[in-house]
Amino acid sequence: MGIFRYDTKYAAPTKEQRERYMKGDYEEHLFGPENEIMLIVYDEAVYLKDDIDGSRVLFTGPKDKEKVYDEVKRRLDEHAHKGEGSRAFVTGRDIT
Repeated sequence: MGIFRYDTKYAAPTKEQRERYMKGDYEEHLFGPENEIMLIVYDEAVYLKDDIDGSRVLFTGPKDKEKVYDEVKRRLDEHAHKGEGSRAFVTGRDIT
């Protein structure tokens, strides 16, 4: 079991992964102010789709499935603070 990360929205689990983990009944959960993060919960896996940055993550197995909600919280915090951060480094010309 494990965690499989896909960097773009065009990357996806392999056919073998879909057949093994992503089958049967599922539940969908939406997160974010505009429902940009979707969790699809299967019996043996959870698939996280982040439409903000286009990444996808497949969590398989009972221990790794538990980690998905920490990942959702981390992503929501990261996306919320992305535009708020100040620049840590400035050039000498920018100092007044």
